[in-house]
Amino acid sequence: MEMRRLGKTGLSVAPIVIGGNVFGWTADEKTSFAILDAFFDAGLNTIDTADVYSAWVPGNKGGDSEEIIGRWLKQARISRDKAVIVTKVGSDMGQGKTLKASYILAAVEASLRRLQTDYIDLYLTHWPDADTPHEETLGAFAKLKQQGKIRAIGCSNYDADLLQASFDAAEKAGLPRYDALQPEYNLYQRASFGGPLADLCIRQDIGVITYFGLAAGFLTGKYRSKADTQGRAREGRVSQYLDAKGLRILAALDKVSAETGAKPAEISLAWLLRKKGVTAPIASATSLSQLESLVKSATLSLSNDAMALLDEAGAERTEQ
Repeated sequence: MEMRRLGKTGLSVAPIVIGGNVFGWTADEKTSFAILDAFFDAGLNTIDTADVYSAWVPGNKGGDSEEIIGRWLKQARISRDKAVIVTKVGSDMGQGKTLKASYILAAVEASLRRLQTDYIDLYLTHWPDADTPHEETLGAFAKLKQQGKIRAIGCSNYDADLLQASFDAAEKAGLPRYDALQPEYNLYQRASFGGPLADLCIRQDIGVITYFGLAAGFLTGKYRSKADTQGRAREGRVSQYLDAKGLRILAALDKVSAETGAKPAEISLAWLLRKKGVTAPIASATSLSQLESLVKSATLSLSNDAMALLDEAGAERTEQ
């Protein structure tokens, strides 16, 4: 499997990152273990999670995904150094969203304990925190890097101005900068990464791991009407894509699928892999058949004509 250099983090990641948001939510522990086994057997190597996953599920407290990954790591056939573990800090775990140094230093210990590991490969801020200076957050990360508890740092959900401000603060204070970014980006939602943010990441050699690569499952093609979403765990989120633009994208995916024999999910991820500035997209699976499709996307090559068709289908336009 081809490995991709993740900016200046020193990490190398396979083209598809497995999303741990479903572990303990729509995938129970047994299923999660089977998915992780098959994922690594296929030559892929990076798991994305967050301390807050999946606190939104009734009966869960947050940390559920990390705990499942930790138990899997303990019994896995691979050694710890063969897995790249990405987790995030700063979401509301009962204290509100915060990137205060004191909170980060406590939160990382909890994540390490749940993951049953001595270090985290890539530690990300989950959300911006306007109340905490960049220098304070980066100072906490610098301490954790010195202690060997984290290998590299990054941020999620930052726009171009905020990311540049963090670079400026790091340089002025002599602190490590964010070397990775995790933005929302897919065939439907392009505004949050395209343009100035993508340009900045390319210019500064920032590794980019995108989330919602399949738009909460919409880009798998299985949701074609409101009726298809009813009673599903992601009903509210998927419904927002069922508009004129979403239907244009599905039609384009169907056309490319007919030409290539690939599934819409595979095409959607392969499209991301060809976008300038993207290192690897995150995608989740709740079954081995879904995982098999994700693995195929890592080696699917789309023609320039297919890329142009998909680009045009998802382009912003004034709907009549």
